[in-house]
Amino acid sequence: MALNIEDKKLVVEEVSAVVADAGSIVAAEYRGLTVEQMTDLRAKAREAGVQVRVVKNTLARRAVAGTKFEDMADTFKGPLVFAFSGEELGNAARVFKDFAKDNDALVVKSLSIGESALVQIVLRKSQLCLLTMKLLRNFYLL
Repeated sequence: MALNIEDKKLVVEEVSAVVADAGSIVAAEYRGLTVEQMTDLRAKAREAGVQVRVVKNTLARRAVAGTKFEDMADTFKGPLVFAFSGEELGNAARVFKDFAKDNDALVVKSLSIGESALVQIVLRKSQLCLLTMKLLRNFYLL
């Protein structure tokens, strides 16, 4: 169902209020997840104190405009689900990371803990660095 201009303004206001209280935001592509999987993701997020929203990318860009998360707006492409952490900054990333272990369809595209965004390429490189460090540590412990 298409939103009229007033509904869009309400969505932007709601998401802006959530963004204002958020300590971190994670954006992930959810293409290929079933309704049951999305419901499970929302339940796990709720348990961790994380708010999860699916919002049109244009409206999400407007909601983050002028905030500390504004640099993420360029990464809002494709079907995205957004997770917002409050005081515990790592909760949103942790929920998505744990959920993605069992659900390959959830792919984190970007995250921001305040002042700067990490995009998917940087995230993959950091995962590769962590893996390399673990392998080196195991090698030297042998």
